[in-house]
Amino acid sequence: MHNKITPDIVKKMKIEKQKITALTAYDYSTAQIIDEAGIEIILVGDSAAMVVLGYPTTHEITMTEMSIFTKAVAKGTKRALVVADMPFGSYQTSIKNGTKNACKFIQYGANAVKIEGGSNYIIELTSHLTTQGIPVMSHLGFTPQFLNSIGGYKVQAKESEQAELILNQALKLEQAGAFALVLEMVSEYAAEYISEHLSIPVIGIGAGRYCDGQILVIDDVLGKYKDFTPKFAKKYINLNEMIGTAVKNYIYEVKTRAFPEKTHIFEMQEIEKEKLTYANNKES
Repeated sequence: MHNKITPDIVKKMKIEKQKITALTAYDYSTAQIIDEAGIEIILVGDSAAMVVLGYPTTHEITMTEMSIFTKAVAKGTKRALVVADMPFGSYQTSIKNGTKNACKFIQYGANAVKIEGGSNYIIELTSHLTTQGIPVMSHLGFTPQFLNSIGGYKVQAKESEQAELILNQALKLEQAGAFALVLEMVSEYAAEYISEHLSIPVIGIGAGRYCDGQILVIDDVLGKYKDFTPKFAKKYINLNEMIGTAVKNYIYEVKTRAFPEKTHIFEMQEIEKEKLTYANNKES
């Protein structure tokens, strides 16, 4: 059994130039599979809003819903670092409220929380949480919870000015105690530039080849979610087609009486069958 991954181990991986692997998960069995496969970080992402619950954006998912996913993933994970996404509305109102909800995620079994944004308020919240023993993974670049402010799904840091702004925010978050940074939909050169200037690892999603690690949504990796596939995602298997085929085969076998077979049934002893026959005859 390998040692449990901790924020310190993740930071050390950057120093040792080891690539960090991360995926999302939302349920017990998936968490078990990817944990046993050797993933370092499992993010209970608010992407569950779309790929699990069918919401149009991540804004709609609640603390109650995220708590269920977090508990399930935590139970299925032994080695990986479990990071819970702080959903929209769970930390924006006050430091007190953000701390309360972050504490809940730790109680649910998460080892850390992820918070989007790099404003002064987010920096202050990050500092407060880390001093209270709650590890924080930051998230900059394209931040889905800021979709309405950003004005759509746009690649970030295509200009030097914005790259410098993101780096400046990242440095402040690092100073505030964040142990890692997720960088989403950022031009490759900017992501490399930002990563080189940070001592904490940068984990990219649509941020090119030169980050310290990569993260993807598990439903994209497995080819399960078909409503939308981002350019930066790679489909390693097409579960959508495979599940559809399996279900069609099941329907066909039930309709044609090919399933269940004898191996799938439970037998009754002959003497017990006779008792049923006797009882039926007596009644008649």
